Amino acid sequence: MRLGVNIDHVATLRQARRTFEPSPVLAALIAQQAGAHQITLHLREDRRHIQDEDLELIKKLVILPVNLEMAPTEEMKMIALRVRPDRCTLVPERRQEITTEGGLDVVKLESFLRDYLKELKEAGIEISLFVEPQEEQIRASHRVGADAVELHTGRYAELWNQHRFAEAQEELKRLREAGMLAKSLGLRVYAGHGLTYQNVTQLVAYLKDVVEELNVGHSIVSNAVLFGLEKAIKEFMEKMR
Repeated sequence: MRLGVNIDHVATLRQARRTFEPSPVLAALIAQQAGAHQITLHLREDRRHIQDEDLELIKKLVILPVNLEMAPTEEMKMIALRVRPDRCTLVPERRQEITTEGGLDVVKLESFLRDYLKELKEAGIEISLFVEPQEEQIRASHRVGADAVELHTGRYAELWNQHRFAEAQEELKRLREAGMLAKSLGLRVYAGHGLTYQNVTQLVAYLKDVVEELNVGHSIVSNAVLFGLEKAIKEFMEKMR
């Protein structure tokens, strides 16, 4: 199973001061050196973390595949066609949300998405849709011409984090069934949202023969802030000597 590292929250920290550090571009290069398989970043309409120049530099400097998460808007399509990420993952987006709250309603948007995806596919960009593990969403994703689906693991993560393990196991069954259906339709299957060092092990054990890639960001960045802090302090004090 591959790991896509989402670097959005490196940019969140930078944007808190509207400064130049920490650099999401450097984070992407470090992730590449660490053995990650892909760099994922979400260019939001409100530009709350990742900025256009981050995407452009990462696409230029990083050898790994670049997965651009984006809302299905004309602005984002034009950016994708100009920068040419390896993959576009379409996600729902609301200005007031803290983070993506659920999957894209492909059933509701089916007619729109069928037309929207044409130029992106013609440009050779892989198309993935971030969806709930529901049969109707999987089938609609196939009908609109997606290459892959990314299953929303947020409910599983929330249940596990609340120690509601029986319910979390049921959610894993839903994820597995959705993934198996997607594979039977010829779609590649990815997964992500809310995964942590604590809850990912059970998910991988249950889905490793169905899901080929996880996209994880917040938990990795959180651990980097905490467990890389001692090294950072020591290096700064060394500069003061």
